[in-house]
Amino acid sequence: MRYLYVFFLLIPLSMFSQHSINGTFEPASDYTYAFLYHATPSGSNYVDRAKIEENGKFTIALDSSITSGIYKIVYALPPEENNFNLIYNGKESVSFTFSIEKGLEFTDSNENKLWSSYTNSMEMVNRTISNYYTQKNIDKKGFHDIFKTLKDTQIAFEEASEGTLASTFIKANTPYIPEVYEDVSTYSSNLKHTFLSHVDFSDELLQSSDFLVDRVLAYIFGMSPNTTNDTYKANVDYVVTKISEGDLNIKTMLLEMVWSRFKDIDNPEVANYISDTYLMELSKIGNYISLTEGIETYQKNQIGRKAQNFDLAISKNDETIATTLHDLEIAEQYLVIFWSSTCGHCLDELPKVKMILASNPNLKVVAIGLEDEAESWQKSISEYPDFIHVLGLEKWDNPISNAYGVEATPTYVLLDKNKTILAKPYDFEALEKVLKKK
Repeated sequence: MRYLYVFFLLIPLSMFSQHSINGTFEPASDYTYAFLYHATPSGSNYVDRAKIEENGKFTIALDSSITSGIYKIVYALPPEENNFNLIYNGKESVSFTFSIEKGLEFTDSNENKLWSSYTNSMEMVNRTISNYYTQKNIDKKGFHDIFKTLKDTQIAFEEASEGTLASTFIKANTPYIPEVYEDVSTYSSNLKHTFLSHVDFSDELLQSSDFLVDRVLAYIFGMSPNTTNDTYKANVDYVVTKISEGDLNIKTMLLEMVWSRFKDIDNPEVANYISDTYLMELSKIGNYISLTEGIETYQKNQIGRKAQNFDLAISKNDETIATTLHDLEIAEQYLVIFWSSTCGHCLDELPKVKMILASNPNLKVVAIGLEDEAESWQKSISEYPDFIHVLGLEKWDNPISNAYGVEATPTYVLLDKNKTILAKPYDFEALEKVLKKK
């Protein structure tokens, strides 16, 4: 009877045994919480969070309901910039150390250590290939030795990863290996041509990770010696051909990411090519309302387009007169500034803007304060009596900022007397340069 009792005691231990995610952040003082999300092709689902202790350590327990797949650790804001992926196979705990300086290192989890070891090994071989061509080496034996190492490394990791989730990534990353000697031009051309050959864009594991995003960006921005817009467009076209027609969601997600990247680097020609040729249609088919609106807003606010109109009020002969931006006829140029009285960067730059008005008498500032409440804004605007002030309550949900696609404060939009957008300077220094040219 005693043995039967011991048997029943053991059952719960096996049924409810847990794995965990264990991390150490360095330096500990820079971090507060670690958030765990389950990454899927359609997004990320919150799982749990843990407070990071004074020694930088945290633990998140995983019960039997947690399925295998790709998980994401978010460690700071904004979450889209401060996160990394990890593999959880449902069979082992995951431990790692992380610091901005040293990066991510897995100390426990064969899956993650295998993938990390693979990427490090391939990076070393690729560095050797780069050095070989940089030195204009024509030693064919050395050439074959390098690529034999590359081939042997790939085969070894494919065999070692058989049956693991990491295997999917290793096979998708299969490098181009020439069979005969190739000069740098031929090798580069063939490398580009085969760069996406082993990538299955319909694989849900790849879709849930950063792999496809990283691969596509590397192809578009890193596979061509020249960076003309025609080359960028051709690269985008090729990526689209590699994604099957059935994968509309992943195609939309990847193209939105690439479109956003060209927006960020201020390349409207390619950004508009992507949206006009592919993304807008995909967005409408998928009923992605916010994306459709984002594309439309971006296109309406480009240089050369007439600025979006909005209501404002001006003082004339001690009277307050209601009017609109388009109806203003009091200057040769207008500088629309989106700012906030709670934005430290804005409070640093607005006095500088005030100073440049002295040397730009034909410039009028229209300052739109994006605020949650009016009190602090009312106090701040008294320092800028020559500005036309507009109170934009509801801050980021304000209709004027939404119409202009404002994502940060301060944001500058320079207009001519007809309210046509002349420039969208990134910061005050860029604004100064633009005004000196006008």
